[in-house]
Amino acid sequence: MNYDELKDAIKQAMKDHDKNRLAILRQVHGEIKNIEVNERREIEDADVVAMFKRVIKQTRETLEASVKAGNNQERTDLLTEQVEILEGYLPAQVSGDELMALIEKVLEETGATTKKEMGKVMGALTKATDGNFDKAAAAKELGSRLS
Repeated sequence: MNYDELKDAIKQAMKDHDKNRLAILRQVHGEIKNIEVNERREIEDADVVAMFKRVIKQTRETLEASVKAGNNQERTDLLTEQVEILEGYLPAQVSGDELMALIEKVLEETGATTKKEMGKVMGALTKATDGNFDKAAAAKELGSRLS
């Protein structure tokens, strides 16, 4: 997703009268505008993806707090839908067999054999996938492979 695609998605949400999608996309757009104004620089595609991930994290935290507080079901449904909307705009995560093959490749390339080198392997995985991989699954697999 890039900045122009985000603007187009906002316009489409307005045309579709999708208030929930529009609200969450405007939130992301506002956060990006803050970066643009505060840091006085052009927005890159990586900034947009990073902002989506950040807003997803914030929304999940709000959802967890809402559930713990026993807020009404309507509120939790709204937050759950917003997370799903945002995740739909992110690139697909590498997982399953594809992730296992990539882990194998990175282990061979780095020569890592101990858990002390796990950070180096995770860094190489992040670089290879632009951070779009199931980190929990990768850590679990690496934990079982590294001594």
